Amino acid sequence: MHFVPIDLAGAAALDIAAPLESQVFRGLSSSRVLLLVFFAILAGVGLALLSARSRPAAAREIAFSEVLSLVDAGRVLALNVYPETVTVELIDGQRLMSVAPPGYVAANPTFVTNVAAKHVVVRVVSTTSPFQYGGTIVGIFVIVLLAFVAYRLTAGRIPSIETHTRLASRDLPVVTFADVAGVDEAKDEVAEIVEFLREPGKFAALGGRIPKGVLLVGPPGTGKTLLARSMAGEANVPFLFSSGSDFVEMYAGVGASRVRKLFKDARRNRACIVFIDELDAVGRNRGSHSLSHEEREQTLNQLLVEMDGFARSDSIVVVAATNRADILDAALLRPGRFDRQVTVGNPDLKGREQILRVHTRAIALEPDIDLRAIARGTPGFSGADLANLVNEAALGAARAGRSTIGNTDLDAARDKVLMGVERKSVVMSEHERVTCAYHEAGHAIVAALLPDADPLHKVTIIPRGRALGVTMQLPEADRHTHSKAFIEAQIAILMGGRVAEELCLRQMTSGASNDIERATDLARKMVCELGMSSLGPVHYRRPSSAWDTDSHAAGFSEEAARRVDNEISTLVMHGYERARQIVERQRRAVRALALELLDVESVDADRVKQILAQHVLHSPPPPADTRDGDESLSI
Repeated sequence: MHFVPIDLAGAAALDIAAPLESQVFRGLSSSRVLLLVFFAILAGVGLALLSARSRPAAAREIAFSEVLSLVDAGRVLALNVYPETVTVELIDGQRLMSVAPPGYVAANPTFVTNVAAKHVVVRVVSTTSPFQYGGTIVGIFVIVLLAFVAYRLTAGRIPSIETHTRLASRDLPVVTFADVAGVDEAKDEVAEIVEFLREPGKFAALGGRIPKGVLLVGPPGTGKTLLARSMAGEANVPFLFSSGSDFVEMYAGVGASRVRKLFKDARRNRACIVFIDELDAVGRNRGSHSLSHEEREQTLNQLLVEMDGFARSDSIVVVAATNRADILDAALLRPGRFDRQVTVGNPDLKGREQILRVHTRAIALEPDIDLRAIARGTPGFSGADLANLVNEAALGAARAGRSTIGNTDLDAARDKVLMGVERKSVVMSEHERVTCAYHEAGHAIVAALLPDADPLHKVTIIPRGRALGVTMQLPEADRHTHSKAFIEAQIAILMGGRVAEELCLRQMTSGASNDIERATDLARKMVCELGMSSLGPVHYRRPSSAWDTDSHAAGFSEEAARRVDNEISTLVMHGYERARQIVERQRRAVRALALELLDVESVDADRVKQILAQHVLHSPPPPADTRDGDESLSI
């Protein structure tokens, strides 16, 4: 992807996203390259000639015994002794060469004396001749030359430490505020930043100053990055964007260097917006186990200095996004660096309807589709979930050969997003199908008869995701808090599957493992975090591991831990007993629903109501445990 720089409002245009080639060959012309290559070849040839000159001339090779015979015959004029060979110069001008046995001359001290007595000149060639290393010198020279050329080509920089900052281009698909829906408050906050950059005099006249930074906080998929992209589409100033992971590198000092380069590029503009996605990758809290020379900490220190240090710049606005604001360093969150923290949460009913309208603008819908009804049936969905739902509906309609999307496509897509993909290839035995049917029927009957539970939506024994069967509930409205009665009802519903197996089939299976895990987790939250137990409004929490530096909760005593465990067990068993009472009284309804599931595999809410109307025994449900009142806390 290539990002083209934007020249705006007569500002000093600086191509901070120019191609790498323009910087690589800066200051290194083609004539200089040719000259360097010429000198390299010339030096190599010269050293090769000197090396060749140092070696003995080519001669006919003979046996060493023949050399001794020629010496005894008086035909030898001179002997040239080399470390490994001996060359012979005869009186008639011939040159011969032989290989002497290893250590022959040293082992025969009379050899030189006898040869000299026959008036033969003996020359011992020194092994320290500089010309004998010609090949080595040539190799070293070539390596140094290549290193020098590489240094000049990269202008003395290591490519891996160059900044990964990019400049938003107008050639890319533009996202504006009209494409952002469901987060009106957050959109107003960032829109004010854009307006301030467009008309700074409007705010400066009243003494206002632009915020130094805006931190977008929220769960994944709520549109934090989309808000930043809309700022790039609306702002008339350069928009630099990067990711927190771009500042993390294995080389020491690289992250701090990239931060300096980012803000240096930003200061070259009259006004600029810098967006850092996933800020928690570089802004993590500096704990007691952190070393002062740690690379991540040095990068964070540099970011703190650049945002609000001695060299201040009021023309740069830093916008960052994270879903882990709890682990960010306190120095990074203070006013003067991130003046505003904008929470981007899941949309409400109106927001979901607006998001669906945005995502269905370019999609052909059937006339009878009611987007508000779809939004009402998707509580808790984020913007990304709704976009995925619309896309899955479009793909399903295309696979079916339809040109428009209908209610059936959207319902199927919602079930796919909520419960997973149908695994029709999984073959279950008849015994497993019966067990799954009674298990899901137990969940459904308990959920339908508890007044504090969410309404049933669908019950199926078709394997979806990692589950062999699913009982799905949909709340009637958005819920921001949960009462104690609601959580206890959830525990009872989770226990309904195991109870139905025990009472109707006289068996226990591993299919209830996830139900037991979730019920225990709910009970633990009620006791340790929400204060919904006889232990009172006390927070009991331990770090999840020895390396968990994000938890600020202190440990508690063994006696307190024992009381916590007992209270958790009491809450789970209370839910188990409520489910047992309901299933035992409504065996006929459980059996009827299980047979229906074995016949059609999927039963919707209307059919469940019909079965209940025919087989349920009307009586008040077992009362919930109200020992501690009806607290309402978010969970």
